[in-house]
Parts: sequence; structure tokens; C-alpha cells
Amino acid sequence: MKKNEKVPMHIGFIMDGNGRWAKKRGLVRTAGHRKGAEIMKSVVDRCFERGVKAVSLYAFSTENFNRPKEEVDYIFALCDDYLIKYANELKEKHCRLEVMGDLSRLPQPFQDHLRDIIAETKNYDEHILNVGLAYGGRSEITNAVNALIASGKKNVTEQDVAGALYTSKLPELDLVVRASGEQRLSNFMLWQAAYAEFYFPKTFWPDFNAKMVDKCITEYNKRNRRFGRV
Repeated sequence: MKKNEKVPMHIGFIMDGNGRWAKKRGLVRTAGHRKGAEIMKSVVDRCFERGVKAVSLYAFSTENFNRPKEEVDYIFALCDDYLIKYANELKEKHCRLEVMGDLSRLPQPFQDHLRDIIAETKNYDEHILNVGLAYGGRSEITNAVNALIASGKKNVTEQDVAGALYTSKLPELDLVVRASGEQRLSNFMLWQAAYAEFYFPKTFWPDFNAKMVDKCITEYNKRNRRFGRV
């Protein structure tokens, strides 16, 4: 870490551009998803090396269920394979796995593997890997409010809502990075992104690497975060 460098404690990545990366190379879309899955580890590892505490990955949205079933099944299989291979390393790094989203919509074997890894890493706090699966920001907020109503709450505060979100045990979101150059959140961490910085590099997700992580942190250091103050 450079002297006086600001390191975001929590970075959220919208992993966009897999399909376009594949099309540009004359490959099928699944080739882009596979390449995108292969580089996730290097990106997450570099974030942790740079001092980032929590990394959130937007792996599969609620809207992604509208894609062809073959593609959906392939993405879930890739995510399952990635997490199983990465599980031991997560434990070695004392990294806790968190999942935000509706796990009940995932294939049962995938659900079981996720719950096993979550249980095995639940007491770790050095790093946090948070994966969005069957996730949507609007659904998350709606579910949080309904949970508060069910608990008997009559008057709800911002703190109440924040505490009922999937990310209640994570640091504040400092930086949102969307690969591929698209400039929208696409239902990603809508509540959490209220005061986050945004960065939209044109690089497709499969071309991300450690140097891109460094570039994201460099860009973050150019920002002046005032939080409404002068």
C-alpha cells in the first residue's frame, strides 16, 4: 500500500460482458462465462492483497432467470465448481463466504454446497467474499421490509432496514465497478450503493486481472468523498 493511499474496504463487482467477449472472438456465450469464472479468483485475491476487506460479486441476478435454461444451468454449474475448488483456500485465508439472494431458487446440490461452505467459514472475519446469486436489489429491500413488518415493527428506521439486508454484517459499500463500460446498476445493491463511488471501465469481465484491480483502486483514490458535507 502506498503512503496516504485510500483502499476501499468493500468493492462490488458487476461481472458484465462475458457474452460479448465470447462473440468478439467467434466463440459461444458459454465460453465467455467459463473465462469469466476462471478470472474471479485472481480478482478477489488481488483485492485482498491490496487490503480490501470485503468483495461482492454479482454472479446471477433475478432477471438472469429469463435466459435460456441451458445457459442458466451452465452458469450455476460453473459457480458451483468455482466455489468448491476455492473452498479450502477461503479457509486458509480466513475468508468468510456470504451469499446474498434467494438460495431456494438454486439447484439443490448447489444450495447444499453453498450452505456447507458458509457454515465452515462463518467464524472468519479477516476477509469476506459475498456472492450475489438469484439476487436483486429491489427484492432484497422488499424482503427486508416484510421481515421487519413480520417482526412487529411499526416505525422503521434506516438502521432497521440496513440490519435486515443480506449485507448486514458487511462493511459499507465503497466502490461499485461494472465491467464492459455499461453505466447502470442493473438492480445491484441499490440500498448499499447510496454513497458508493462508481467506476465503469470498458474492459469486459473475462479480461479483468490483478492490474485492473489496481486500476480500480487508483481511480477510487481520485475521488473526493464528501457524504453531503462541504
